[in-house]
Amino acid sequence: MSHVEGLRCRECGTEYELKPTHVCEMCFGPLDVVYDYAAIKKRISRDSIAAGPPSMWRYRDLLPLEDEAPIVTLGEGFTPLVKADRLGAELGLKNLYLKNDTMNPTNSFKDRVVSVAVSWSRAHGFETIGCASTGNLANSVAAYAARAGLECYVFMPADTEPAKMVSTGVFEPNLVSVHGNYDEVNRLCSQLVEEFPWAFCNINVRPFYAEGSKTLTFETAEQLGWRLPDEIIVPIASGCQFVRHRRALSELLDMGLVQGSEDRLPALTGAQALGCAPVYNAWTAGTDRVTPVRPNTIARSIAIGNPSDGTYVVRIARETGGVVEAVSETEIVDAMRLLARTEGIFTETAGGVTVGVLAKLARAGRWRGDETIVAYITGHGLKTADVLAGPEADLRRVEIEPTLRSFREKVQV
Repeated sequence: MSHVEGLRCRECGTEYELKPTHVCEMCFGPLDVVYDYAAIKKRISRDSIAAGPPSMWRYRDLLPLEDEAPIVTLGEGFTPLVKADRLGAELGLKNLYLKNDTMNPTNSFKDRVVSVAVSWSRAHGFETIGCASTGNLANSVAAYAARAGLECYVFMPADTEPAKMVSTGVFEPNLVSVHGNYDEVNRLCSQLVEEFPWAFCNINVRPFYAEGSKTLTFETAEQLGWRLPDEIIVPIASGCQFVRHRRALSELLDMGLVQGSEDRLPALTGAQALGCAPVYNAWTAGTDRVTPVRPNTIARSIAIGNPSDGTYVVRIARETGGVVEAVSETEIVDAMRLLARTEGIFTETAGGVTVGVLAKLARAGRWRGDETIVAYITGHGLKTADVLAGPEADLRRVEIEPTLRSFREKVQV
């Protein structure tokens, strides 16, 4: 028996069988997975989850893989939830937590969604997997395709950070560099879906792929002792992750895994870089109509100028009492340094956006100080270390001769 029933349009409610498609034929709305929640509720509990593997697959009952399907896994998920006392002290927050998803197998949260997408695709007969990516997704897809023994095509903007190109290429996928931004790469891949019998993670198998994001919030609740925080700070790229965290909160409540009610959800707050802030622009304009922009930011992993779920992000932030905020390039780098200095966590530029927005809101007095705040840190700093190069990187560096005298002369102790 399977707990996965089909797909349903988020806008008009039209239902579809389980198949690789992501857009409603009636209204062009996005498709979401439909579960048999009554069946799930009979078999899921805190104890059954605790008895599962120490990975995100402990929540398999709430993921869109049929019961008998094998999993393609590298041990993704169940990453640390860090009590950030030193960072919290600087920001006046007594109960600040960081969900450190830099600890995933390819060092970003994308391993969660890709494990689901590759598992689903292989179970449904696909022999080739692909994606449009700003870097992290390509890295993950290449690794999981290698693990699954699938042919792999990854498409990235030609100006993607060199570290992400190298860390993707080592898995020997077919790596296609496109002279264009992410939105142009994604448009090309949407055309390729019509030409080739391939599974594209973030296109035709997107409804299944996206569900993996929910596990970040499932884990956060479990690691807080099955409690929900007061607010969660989430980086916004396409907005897909944001939408799934909202769904995860409802599922936690509906399955009786946490206490509370729909009218007391955590506030979901979105973070963008000012150099690519279409959702923030809509938020500040007081509309949920998101106007595309051309990205120009060092936070390339979230530089999507035409976010597919941007409208839903605005609605969810408003519904839950969250906000959408944005930070400058300087604030991004400063936040990366702040996080490293206070908590020993090295994050990429997307994490700098998240921590930058967290710091900006805290310093503006958004919180009293005793609330439980969680920030999602979604990628490792070695992926974008180049943004830290320059004179400021050497502020505490001195050169000495290999003598005690030289040390005493040049190093202030």
